[in-house]
Amino acid sequence: MKIAVSGKGGVGKTLIAGGLARGFAERGLKTIGIDADSSPNLGLTLGLSAEETRKITPISDNKQLIEAKTSTGYSGVYNLNFTVDDIVKQYSVPTPLGVNLIVMGTVRSMGAGCMCAPTAVIRALLRYLVVETNEAVVLDLEAGVEHIGRGTARQVDALLIVADSNLKSLEIAKHIHDLASEAGMKQLYLVGNRVMNETQKQAIQSFTDKNGLSLLTFVPFDQKVIEADMLGVTPLKNREIEAVSTIDNICELLLKKTESQA
Repeated sequence: MKIAVSGKGGVGKTLIAGGLARGFAERGLKTIGIDADSSPNLGLTLGLSAEETRKITPISDNKQLIEAKTSTGYSGVYNLNFTVDDIVKQYSVPTPLGVNLIVMGTVRSMGAGCMCAPTAVIRALLRYLVVETNEAVVLDLEAGVEHIGRGTARQVDALLIVADSNLKSLEIAKHIHDLASEAGMKQLYLVGNRVMNETQKQAIQSFTDKNGLSLLTFVPFDQKVIEADMLGVTPLKNREIEAVSTIDNICELLLKKTESQA
């Protein structure tokens, strides 16, 4: 199973991506987490320290790998057909929550150029990575719609679109949904996150009903998540946090839905 998580910046998609990856790993699936956000922090969510995450060599920094995989000898033209198994074996990093992590990378400086070649590697990784019945891939996409436009998430089995009750967040969610639907993606689900009260829940529900979005579940706001982030520890280790347990339940929902689509 390959799952991608998207949404407007600041809506909490990385916590949901990390929680899904941990949940699949705990259910016995060999799980790969791919941080495709140009501001990567999935490693912290999966229990790595800040020092450990800084030591990870992202794909975008691995010039030799990118050149070997994508070069055609022509500027701006990339080879999109290459093997990917070695990427998982050589460049994934184990995390304390049982998930192997691959980081796409970030822009290091002004004028550094586009992320086209690294994105090509990630697209190919998703396209050619064979996922068996006991394996899962969770992709934490960059905020907004850019990765949808690039086609990074086209090879996944389901796309989760995370939004809170803010109308701007919901409008971005609709835009992502429409783009993905036009691209032929079938399993598109909205997750209402950081829901504090019934009013916010109703706002999300009304928006999804009005715009034809499939609402998967609500994840409640929890101050303990904020406190964990302030301390620099992953909230996913604390099963007493209601938001964490709710995200874990999403794993079961996705497994059932994916099985029904098989």
